[in-house]
Order: sequence, then structure tokens, then C-alpha cells
Amino acid sequence: MDFKKLYIDGRWVEGVSGKFIGVENPATETVFAEVPAGTAMDVDRAAKAAKAAFTAWAHTPLSERIEKMRTMATIFKTMETALTTAIVQELGAPVGFSRTAQVQYQFERIQSYIELAATVRWVEKLPHATVYREPVGVVGCITPWNYPLGQIVQKVIPAILAGNTVVLKPSQHTPLTAFYLAEAFHRAQFPKGVFNLVTGRGGDIGDVMAEHEDLQMISFTGSTPAGVSVARLALQSMKRISMELGGKSPCILLPGCDYEKAISMCFNSIFLNSGQTCTALSRLLIPVQDKEKIEALLKKTVSSYTVGDPTREDVQLGTVSSARQFKTIRAYIEKGLRGGADLLAGEIPQKTSVGYYVQPTIFTNVTNDMTIAQEEIFGPVLCVITYRTEAEAVRIANDTRFGLSGAVWGATKEEAVRIARQIRTGNVYINDGPRDVTAPFGGFKESGLGREGGVDGILEFTEPQALFDDGTIG
Repeated sequence: MDFKKLYIDGRWVEGVSGKFIGVENPATETVFAEVPAGTAMDVDRAAKAAKAAFTAWAHTPLSERIEKMRTMATIFKTMETALTTAIVQELGAPVGFSRTAQVQYQFERIQSYIELAATVRWVEKLPHATVYREPVGVVGCITPWNYPLGQIVQKVIPAILAGNTVVLKPSQHTPLTAFYLAEAFHRAQFPKGVFNLVTGRGGDIGDVMAEHEDLQMISFTGSTPAGVSVARLALQSMKRISMELGGKSPCILLPGCDYEKAISMCFNSIFLNSGQTCTALSRLLIPVQDKEKIEALLKKTVSSYTVGDPTREDVQLGTVSSARQFKTIRAYIEKGLRGGADLLAGEIPQKTSVGYYVQPTIFTNVTNDMTIAQEEIFGPVLCVITYRTEAEAVRIANDTRFGLSGAVWGATKEEAVRIARQIRTGNVYINDGPRDVTAPFGGFKESGLGREGGVDGILEFTEPQALFDDGTIG
């Protein structure tokens, strides 16, 4: 794969600047690939290509769009090994986790969108009108580094199925999987301009995309401050915006639930991918009367999470993504100790000779007003908070500016659902309920605007047009 070219208007082309951005392996601290440092001129080329392709693609029958996407998905699946290797190298995620969660699960998401596209109510009859779901137009997709393929899939696939054309800017830190996706679109012989890939730094081209006159929508995933900045630029020309932002998600353990299973689920959420997950269950709320018992289980269970070389199959945590992320997490751990919390597990991270490794870290005696309980650390750091009553647990869970995800474990499903319905988050896991790829995903409050996933995630890339026709036409 040639990572030194952009994909614009159905062709692999040179970037205008002739300059490149190095991609570092956080486990070896070596630059192992380079991608073009895109410019405003590259964005303009891609936007114009997408605009030129839009009308024909929007009028392509849905059945043909679906069939094209099936072909692309079949080709893309043959790249599983290369995709897994790329994510291990660019993100430092363990190979087992990269294969299952970062790659294979994304194949499931693609298939889900393909199947759901045929079920969407593209035309709806009302008593005196017909409502048509029209594609928005050219969609700019700006994606983060922590799930380099997953965040791309959540935007690009439903947008194109809905009849839009796309300009994609992946994170400059983990851009490589986007190149394989571009190649799969190319081999599937999508019309030129339907999918375009421009790499570069966010400040150089992300802002340009948000302001570009030929883009009608910006779909962004990243931190809340960055999302606010992009949204402000996009709204200057009243672009449609979809924002999937930060989280500080609670996991509530109700008295009498299966503490061992609940802890295992919480740990997988906060520790796998080294805590670099927007939905990570980073606040564990436990009944004060069972504090000692639960803390003993926490210490016992955390010892089974192995940190090490991400190329090893027996490792659960590889590195964090970069030196910058390592320093940020370390600063939060130090702040937690200064703020009065105690370390039940883990330590202040010490830089090893090679690689940015952080041990699973558990803070106890945390109160919800502490910085570590309010701000998104984006590392393998869990805050344990006690509560005395259900009402207090709900208050603590909601006492944050975020509202992305959460979990409630109860002795019965009904008990857990009763509490979950009071939690102001977009998603809540009930006991050991699995993730459903057909469900909408997104947050309340500062966790974002709009939804990804399922039919809602397809409709996100459409505009409703109502024709007041007496309801007999359509």
C-alpha cells in the first residue's frame, strides 16, 4: 500500500505540498510510515470532485448503491490481516483486541448498515403529504485516532449508502486504515468522486473542511473542545453538523448484583484499548456498605490484565497512543493523588526505555467533585465512588457535563432498568447485555449532537422534504 498519495476523484494522486507526516509506532517510538500533509488546495480538489459526483450518485437507485457497498465490503474483508497490523503499529493496541474489536467488529457494522439501508423509510405517506428522505450533499468526515477504522465506518458507510458523497480526513496519528478503505472503494469501482481521502493535520485541513462552501455537512468525532471549535466554523455557513464527543460514563453496581461479572465488564470497558475509548466506564459507583468486599474483588481482578508488547496475543493492554497522551494521563494521576484520592492499583506512570506504557490504575475514596471524576482522562484510569442510596447513585451518575454511555448492574434486570431510565446518557448497558450494532449511538449534554449506528445513523445523513400533495403521490 502506497501511503504517500491522496485518493481524490477516483484516483491516487500526489498531495499539493509534497510534504509528509510521519506515523509513529508508540510501542517502538519509530516512524514507520508517512502520509501526505494535506493542504487547503487538496481539500478543495476533493470537495469539488465530491460535488461533481453528488447528483448522479444521489439519483443512483438504492439497490445499486447497496450492491456497490456489498462489493466493497467483500473486498475490504480480504484486508483483515493488513488492517490489524496497521492498527497495532499506529495505535499500539494489542493484536487480539485490534483484530476483534478494531477490525472484525467494524466488518459487522458495515454489514449492518448495508442490511438496514433497505429497511429505511425513504418515502413516508402522511394524510395530506409525502415526505421524502433526501441526501444532505457532500459530507466532510473528520475522525479521531482511538478507533481509527470504527469511527470512519460509522460515518462514511451510512453517508454513501444514503446517497451522499464524502471527503474523509482521518487522524494524522492513525491514518493508515483509511488508505485500505479507499483502495477497497477503488477496486469496487465506485463512481469517481463519491469517496475522497485527504490526510493532514486537523488545524491545517479540518478547519478548512468546516468552512468549505462545497461541503453541506460535517460529521466529527473527537474531544468536546475540538468539536465545539469545528461546529462554530461549520455553523458560519449553516452546515449540518453531527458531533460524537467526550464522555465520563458511570457504572452503577446495585446491592446484591453479581459483583464479579460487573467488575469484569467495567474493566474491559476502561482498560482495553488502554482506556482510550469515549464510552469507557470510568466512574464505578458502589454501595458504601460493600466497599471493602468490592475493593478486594477489584484488586484481585485487575491483576489478570497484562500490559506489554502489543504484538503478543496474551497482552490485554498495549501502549497509549503517544508521548503526549502518556504525559496527559500521568498528570491526571498525579492530580488525583494531590486531590485526596488513593491508589488501589497502579502507579504514577514511569517512562520505560521504549514505548508509552500505562498500568491499569484504580483510584478509591474518590468524590465526584474531584477533577479525576469530572474530566475525561482517556487512559486506563478508573475512579471508584461510594453511594448510600439509589437516589444518591443517580445524582452522582448525572452530575457531569457529559452523557454518552453508562451501565447499571442489578440483582434483577427490572431493578437495573428502573435505575437506568433515570440516567441521562445516550446508551446504558443493563447487566451483561451485549452491544447492538443496529441501535442508535450518541450522547446527551456535552457528549454530542446527533446519532450514529442503526437506522438513525443512516437518517443522520438525510434531509426530510415534505410535498403537500394530498397524500396520494409518491
